[in-house]
Amino acid sequence: MEFTETQAIYQQVADHVCEMILRGRPPEGERVPSVRELAMELQVNPNTVNKGYAYLQDRDLIHNRRGIGYFVSEGAVDRTRELKREEFFSHELDRVFRTMRLLEIPMDEIARRYREYELRQGTGEETQGGSV
Repeated sequence: MEFTETQAIYQQVADHVCEMILRGRPPEGERVPSVRELAMELQVNPNTVNKGYAYLQDRDLIHNRRGIGYFVSEGAVDRTRELKREEFFSHELDRVFRTMRLLEIPMDEIARRYREYELRQGTGEETQGGSV
């Protein structure tokens, strides 16, 4: 995972777990990687993962079963999708619209390119881009 400088690392860790939840891996009710496992996988400090997990727990996306680990909460997929949609609309979309205006990109071109993207996804082609 490549980290950006524009967002706290714990938040990027939380976003990584949100993407896992949205992809259904692991499914609701199942265990997420332990703090140590995820820290090793992402090559970050376990305290950073703890902070990311606390953020997710505060939003009822994961919960801790003491002595067992963290698990995806029931209904987490819907809550995660809503959280990420709100973040997208409140933070990213304004930047996209501003760029479109500066570059004079019409909405119909965006729609056409989105349809092309969807077709590539349907064929299993990999695309470049960020996470959810």
